[in-house]
Amino acid sequence: MLRIVLALVAGSLFGTGLMLSGMTDTTKVQGWLDIFGSWDPTLAFVMGGALLPMALAWRLIEGRKPAAGGSFPAPPQTELDRRLIIGSVLFGAGWGLAGLCPGPAMASLSYNGWQGALFLAAMACGMVAAPRLSRHLDRRAAKA
Repeated sequence: MLRIVLALVAGSLFGTGLMLSGMTDTTKVQGWLDIFGSWDPTLAFVMGGALLPMALAWRLIEGRKPAAGGSFPAPPQTELDRRLIIGSVLFGAGWGLAGLCPGPAMASLSYNGWQGALFLAAMACGMVAAPRLSRHLDRRAAKA
């Protein structure tokens, strides 16, 4: 039960932070990505505000266990491989076209109408299809 309560509190704080920071405003996100047009640099502070505490958190969890049980995820790998690059390009293209990524899409579901629900459904389909497509591409690469 404690894990559920903590997840609810953490998710609520995350969603509130996304809304307050402007990450659920698609025009603000697209302005951040429009470096050759009317660039809006304010999201750099949002990203810095997320990356710095996370870097500190990775250092602080070494050798510790979560209070609610289980284990912390492993730190992300630093190796640049084909899968990371392709995934990053697809994520960036989707983020640029729609102005939303998974967290803000969930946070904006309550007020974004049918367009938000459609985006969330399409994103979920992509998340389901991605591992299958990845396995298929890996098999093709192994044969080549």
